Amino acid sequence: AKEADRLLAIRNLMAAMKQREVDERIELADEHIVAIVDKLVKQRKDSIEAFSKAGRTDLVDKETAELNVLLGYLPQRLDAAAIAAEVDAIVAELGAAGPGDMGKVMAAVKAKLAGKADMGQVSAAVKAALNK
Repeated sequence: AKEADRLLAIRNLMAAMKQREVDERIELADEHIVAIVDKLVKQRKDSIEAFSKAGRTDLVDKETAELNVLLGYLPQRLDAAAIAAEVDAIVAELGAAGPGDMGKVMAAVKAKLAGKADMGQVSAAVKAALNK
């Protein structure tokens, strides 16, 4: 369909998947692929921010187009309320209190919500829950 941005994004995703398979000598499962897409989405968001600061709207548009294609390959994400509820349940389950338990809580939350939520939002929810 002559969609160059879409083609480039898909080729980059396929290359990243193949690279991981070769590097680690594994066959990728769904959770591995979601992690790769998450990583590429984060890279695109960081690039968009950097290009915006530099005033490069042409590159911002290119990265935004790639970001939109990649987001189509991620499963439905949890909203902020669902993330907060999950985090609160894990904090209560672990008996965590205070910022010193952040690492322990993040490990548990990451295992449970990997691929289902944006980890930036998860981290903010953990901080909020531990500072109550």
